[in-house]
Amino acid sequence: MLLLSRSDPDNLLHGSDPQVRCYRSGFSDQMEMLAPTTQVVTYLNGHQSWFERCAKPMQVAALDHQSYALTLGRFGNFGFEVEPTIALRLLPEDKQLYRIETVRTVPQSLVLRDHYDVDFQASMQLIDQDSTTSVNWDLDLSVWIRLPKVITMLPEQLVQSSGDHLLRQIVRQISRRLTWKVQEDFHASHGLHCPPRRRAAF
Repeated sequence: MLLLSRSDPDNLLHGSDPQVRCYRSGFSDQMEMLAPTTQVVTYLNGHQSWFERCAKPMQVAALDHQSYALTLGRFGNFGFEVEPTIALRLLPEDKQLYRIETVRTVPQSLVLRDHYDVDFQASMQLIDQDSTTSVNWDLDLSVWIRLPKVITMLPEQLVQSSGDHLLRQIVRQISRRLTWKVQEDFHASHGLHCPPRRRAAF
């Protein structure tokens, strides 16, 4: 199993290894919560009680009271498969804004610093709408990966476009599923009817 980590940013980000490629993707979505913002804040602040449940079927391991390691599932391209794990920290709410960022230091068991690096930056902005709350979700994700030599022998444009496509698949699948499940879990835990799912914007 190969893992994603960001414990040694200089190793891949600023090197000149011709086997290293950088792939980037973004994601935007919106959730409607049929409750006052204060109630949504209370729920989101207690992520220890819902994050692991909402992240399923991903495997989740708590690193501390704010951080989690997520194993995303198996993905591959050109016969090269990985089962990435990302370590994330959920930062405290600041004026109805939540941020999620890559954990800079993770246990050695999560580190394969010579193969992957990841920069995960996400935010959730809560907006008051009378008795309901709108949650705007944005994600910027960059991944640096050292590819096998046999793949880097392929045309550069093919390698880049295929990697970008795979990353978009991962971001779309993981982000949409997580936002939907958080929305559904919030309403179910408060005995509220859940609004229909919205179409995500990219």
